[in-house]
Amino acid sequence: MDDDRTTALADRLAEAALGALELYSVRLGDALGLYRTLAETGPLTPDGLATAADIAPRYAREWCEQQAVAGILDALPDGRFALPDAHVPVLVDPAHPAHAAPFGSLLAGVGIALDELIAAYRTGTGVPYAHYGAAFRHGQAGINRPAFSLELPDAWLGAARDLVDRLRDAPSPRIADLGCGEGWSTIALGRAFPHADVVGVDLDPGSIEDAARHAAEAGSDMRFELADAASLDGAFDLVLILEALHDVADPVGVLRAARGSLADDGALLVLDERVADEFTAPGDAVERLMYGWSVLHCLPASMAEQPSAALGTVLRASTVNRLAIEAGFTRFAELPIEHDFFRLYRLEG
Repeated sequence: MDDDRTTALADRLAEAALGALELYSVRLGDALGLYRTLAETGPLTPDGLATAADIAPRYAREWCEQQAVAGILDALPDGRFALPDAHVPVLVDPAHPAHAAPFGSLLAGVGIALDELIAAYRTGTGVPYAHYGAAFRHGQAGINRPAFSLELPDAWLGAARDLVDRLRDAPSPRIADLGCGEGWSTIALGRAFPHADVVGVDLDPGSIEDAARHAAEAGSDMRFELADAASLDGAFDLVLILEALHDVADPVGVLRAARGSLADDGALLVLDERVADEFTAPGDAVERLMYGWSVLHCLPASMAEQPSAALGTVLRASTVNRLAIEAGFTRFAELPIEHDFFRLYRLEG
C-alpha cells in the first residue's frame, strides 16, 4: 500500500468535509439573514444578533463562534462579532463578482436530492430538476447572476460586435433567452437593448415565477414564458442558451428549434462550461468542479426525461460543434472571452 497516497487522500477528504460543513453554515447565515443583519447594523453580541435576526439566542452564539473560528466573522474583545467589510461582497452583495454565498444553497439542494440520486444510480433513471428544491434553484441563479448581469451585456456580447451593432441599429429587434432560469440574463439583455422585444423562456415553473418577480422588482417589463424552445413564435435576431445546453435531454432538438426561430441574419449564442478539450486524469480544479456538478446534478437532471442524450456538465467544445452540425448549423465559432468557467460559441447558417 502506498502510505503517502493513502494519507494524502484521507487528508483531502477530511478537508473537503470541513469545506462542506462551512458551506452549510454559510447557507444558514444566508437563509436566516444573519450576514445581512451584521452588514446593516454593525458588530453585535450573539444575543443582539438573535434579537435583530429573530433567531434563538443559543443558536446565535454557536453560529457566531463557529463563523469566527472559521475566519468568516471577526470576534471582538468586547464579546461582539463583526462581518469584515472585505467579506460583505462575498456573502451579502448578490451582484458583486465575488459573491459566493450561493454555493451553500447549491450544496443544500444536492443534499435534499441525495437519497433519490442513490436510487437513480441503481436504476438508470434521473432526478427531476424540481426535486433539488428551491435552495438549488436560488443557488444556481445566484452564482450566475454577477456574470450574467455584468459580463454578458458588455464583454461577452462585445465578442460578437457585428451582431450587437445590427441589434442596436434595428428598429425593433427580437431576442430570446432559452433556459433563462430566474431571469438575470434576460433582465441584463433588456437593459442592454431597451428598444428590443426580449423574452425569457424556461420549462421550470418556479424559475419563471422568480424571474417575473425579479423583473418587477428591477422595474423591468421583460416577458417570461413557461415553454420550451419549440414553442418560439416568429423570427428572432438573437437567441441565447446560457449555461443550459448540457442540461437538456434533447440538445440537438433544442438547437434545431432555435435555428428554426432565427431571422435570416440571426445568430445563436451558446454559453457553456470551459472544460478541457479532452478527458485527462487527474484534472485541474475546474475539471473537478464540473464533474462534481455533473455526477450530483446535471447528468441526473437531464436523465429525468427519456430518451436523453445524457450530456452531463462536462460539455467539451468538440461536442458542441458536433451537436451544432447535427442541428443543421453551417457556421460554428468559439468567441474570444476571458472567463475561468465559461466558453461562448456562435452558431449560424
